Amino acid sequence: METQVETRLGGSLPVPCVQELAKEPLITVPPRYICADQEPPHPVNTTLLPQIPIIDMQRLLSGEAMDYELDKLHCACKEWGFFQVINHELSTSLIEKVKHEMQEFFKLPMEEKQKYWQLPGDLEGFGQAFVVSDEQKLDWGDLFFIFTLPVHMRKSSLFSSLPESFREAIHSYSIAVRDVAMKILESMAKALKMEMSYMRELFEEGHQSMRMNYYPPCPQPEKVIGLRPHSDAVGLTILLQVNEMEGLQVRKDGVWVPINPLPNAFVVNIGDILEMVTNGAYRSIEHRATINPVKERLSIATFYSPKLDVEMGPAPSLIIPQNPALFKRIITGDYFKGLFARELHGKSYLDAMRI
Repeated sequence: METQVETRLGGSLPVPCVQELAKEPLITVPPRYICADQEPPHPVNTTLLPQIPIIDMQRLLSGEAMDYELDKLHCACKEWGFFQVINHELSTSLIEKVKHEMQEFFKLPMEEKQKYWQLPGDLEGFGQAFVVSDEQKLDWGDLFFIFTLPVHMRKSSLFSSLPESFREAIHSYSIAVRDVAMKILESMAKALKMEMSYMRELFEEGHQSMRMNYYPPCPQPEKVIGLRPHSDAVGLTILLQVNEMEGLQVRKDGVWVPINPLPNAFVVNIGDILEMVTNGAYRSIEHRATINPVKERLSIATFYSPKLDVEMGPAPSLIIPQNPALFKRIITGDYFKGLFARELHGKSYLDAMRI
């Protein structure tokens, strides 16, 4: 039996529950949530905007269309940093169970939710992330954050106290999504012609966490942001849209492009760590979450990163005299401790990793 180890990578200051705030008959938004510096959605016909690529995982892994699908993946990673994955082999019943359990969990009364609220200096539980000062502007949304894999990284006092059906769903889903992540990462290594062993050494038995997002409706959606523009600091993000409400937008060629998730598909994006590992061949892309005036939006982001005790950096097989290393080498755990000590802002943390 594995020994349980509580992992300390940083913390976030406790914040009010936006879901409860949104239940009040608000006319104006409290000042701390007003983000005057945010770009409003572009008033363009979204049907004219490009859509992120779609990758068929069955074709990617087998069959006559393998090479074609691998080329599609390579282009998606270079040109977009985002793509949707269909035919990923996760059962519809597991996906529906996870969606249902998450929705039920966010419906818990506030007195129950308090049992799962973030503690000062901690990351896990209900709250927000990257809140480092009491003056900082807040996002219009709540999250529930939890470390999921390896199993010994789970915070036993939190994980074991979750409703049993929710706990079981998270466990099954975390393992299934890890397998999808590894298949995608290995396909990326193949597309880049990098040594497969380096990708496996970093990510097999890697560090996985989940961020479950709840974005309540807001009477002034143009004045708030669900999640401010940022790139994900992790290796790979696999997002599951829980309900039918859109809100995720990707910055492409200076325009915010809305993503319309396909049913039962995953929205996958390159994180900063993968940009480092690929030495800039695949780039992480800024994205944000917007708010709807009448309906809430729910999603589950699963983050996959290298093992915390390994040194990461550009893959040695990608470094040649004509293509020198662009990023530093750093222990993964130290990288995350530096990340969570900062406010979330664009790609600023990746910039700090550049040589």
